[in-house]
Amino acid sequence: INELIQKRQLLEAFASIRYLEDETMAERDADKYKDNPQEFERKSKDVDLLYNSITNAIQSIVMGTLEHPTVEDTMLTSLVTLIAWEEAAHPNTGNPSGPGSDSLGKPRYWREYWKKSVRESARKRVLSIPMASKEEESSWLDLHLSFLQKHLTKDLLKIKLSVKKCYPEEYQVCDMYVKAFHEAIASHLQHLSQRSLEFHELYILLNWVANTYHSELFLGHPDLKPEVKTENLSLLLTPGDWDQLKKNYITSAKEEIKSYFGNILRLEVTGKWEKEVDPEEMENLYHSSLSFDIQTIIGEYMQISGKISRSLERKMLELCLAELHEFIPRFGEKFMTTAQDSPIFVPCFVAYINSFHDLMSRLETVFKVNTEELWKILADLTRKFKNIFFNKLKAKAQPLLKKILTKDWILAKEKPDSLALAVSCFSEHLQHMREPMGQELLQDVHKYVVREYIKQVIKHRQKMNRGMRQKVSEKMNQEARILNDRLMDQGSDSEWLLPAIHHIARIIGEKKKDKIKDYIQELCQDYPDIR
Repeated sequence: INELIQKRQLLEAFASIRYLEDETMAERDADKYKDNPQEFERKSKDVDLLYNSITNAIQSIVMGTLEHPTVEDTMLTSLVTLIAWEEAAHPNTGNPSGPGSDSLGKPRYWREYWKKSVRESARKRVLSIPMASKEEESSWLDLHLSFLQKHLTKDLLKIKLSVKKCYPEEYQVCDMYVKAFHEAIASHLQHLSQRSLEFHELYILLNWVANTYHSELFLGHPDLKPEVKTENLSLLLTPGDWDQLKKNYITSAKEEIKSYFGNILRLEVTGKWEKEVDPEEMENLYHSSLSFDIQTIIGEYMQISGKISRSLERKMLELCLAELHEFIPRFGEKFMTTAQDSPIFVPCFVAYINSFHDLMSRLETVFKVNTEELWKILADLTRKFKNIFFNKLKAKAQPLLKKILTKDWILAKEKPDSLALAVSCFSEHLQHMREPMGQELLQDVHKYVVREYIKQVIKHRQKMNRGMRQKVSEKMNQEARILNDRLMDQGSDSEWLLPAIHHIARIIGEKKKDKIKDYIQELCQDYPDIR
């Protein structure tokens, strides 16, 4: 009988075992073993061992079904017949069989062993899929899941086309194998999710579960339909494992996002500030890639996370905005400490304000973000930048302003356009700033220079003859005209400032007291705060 089992002639073997079993049971009932119970135990054990050998053969046949390149139709068909014979020979009475003599005539539950073997076969097939180590291959998980799809799709196609036809409908072979593979994959992924995974690996796993598993790339493949059904499958990961995987993904994303923002700052420091590289000009505005880079980070994290779930998409936006709240002040402080004394400070200041304003606009329109808090942060940063801007302007302009009405100034040792040139080093950049801020800041510069010019003239107390006063008046008019023309050409629309210095110059150059009074009255009417 053992030789028949080894040759996989299971029906013949079963018939022989069955004959031996019936014979032993009949002899027992005839009290043949009354005086020799050991002989009965020996023969009962032989029957049990032979049945167990067939059980093992059933398991081996089922396990080999997917491992062998071709399906042995005759073997599987005889396997079904064998199970049917056994069920007919041993009707299930509800009493479990035990070992030895207690198992004689009792069901062997080979159909259940068949199901168990299907599950074990699926488990081994899943665990046999190649998986490189992270050290060997950085894309180990992506490759592994791709292999899993490829090999198991091939297995399921084999079951549909070649295995299913060997079994009667009641076996629901395709459903059995799909469920077995599903459980095996679920167990495998549960172990994978327990590993220490990096962000991109967590994304690959989440995306595979959410989008690939049921798609046409795998279980939903057109070639597997309609036999392979996925509607009644349980969750691939338990809610607890799924939530933990998403939690790990969010934690890892937070670190990655912080790192990306850090890289943006580092590239500005090493690539621009330390090398003193001027910003590019686009459509007459100084340009920085900050807005684009930050939008790209936000957009990419939202896009990939949105493929998994809307809640993760929203969470990524929240993480990016939280990091942006910290990044803008950190960026500003680093810029001020690193580039404050650099010749590129002013053009970069203009470029960064342009970029941050563009970013705010895009956050509102594209990402539908409430930017109220971000505007407050940006306003504070802008105020600090402007303070440095004006301190640098003052440092450049004050030495020239202090020379007004000095002997050297009167003797024209300073060129009449010196002040305008010094101011222009700063004001010329403001025409490349987004409106209305560029216009507003240029007006502030215009106002500051005119006010400081007048203050310098008024505070001087010295006597001049008529010729000297006339000379001073002409020079003031000349400098005011050059200064005003330069600032107006750069975009200042503060026309109300144009007559201010000319009023003072006319007063200084006038010799008649009545006219001087009239001029002073006109000055006070135009500029009441001059008092």
